[in-house]
Amino acid sequence: MAGEVVSISTRPERLYLVDRRLSFVTDSEVVVVPVRYPLSDHSKRTLRRAIEIAGEREASLTVLHIDLYQQGKNVTRTDLKRAVERTFGHLENARYVVRDGFLVEESILEEAASEGADVVVIGHKQHGRWRRMLNALFDDPDVERYLRDRLDVEIVTVAPPDA
Repeated sequence: MAGEVVSISTRPERLYLVDRRLSFVTDSEVVVVPVRYPLSDHSKRTLRRAIEIAGEREASLTVLHIDLYQQGKNVTRTDLKRAVERTFGHLENARYVVRDGFLVEESILEEAASEGADVVVIGHKQHGRWRRMLNALFDDPDVERYLRDRLDVEIVTVAPPDA
């Protein structure tokens, strides 16, 4: 196996090398939810919905934070995990990932692809940012279709509280 092992998780099943990272194939579904750190009210609503979906499907949950290079923050997995557990308690089958990146949207796509995600839960604000990004490329972008076509995942957009 050529490539560099960046980290090893305790998740079960088979292993395979993808994009120089060790990833895991499981028989259960994977739900990915990007959140801000510290958790905003919006991130908490989005995460709450992702937890519900993971529970309903008996899926594993990946809580993802993108640490933007240009913001100079150094959020750790431990920071993220503690913040989530302070709000929601211990989550079974949860994995916490902090990725460094320049573009939130691109980093989310990369994580969803490397996780083999079945569902990506995004908030309405993230949906709007993806729409603006895709607007630069297409006349009338359909965010869900764009992501489904590229990742073959179900996209769940969490509506604002007043919707």
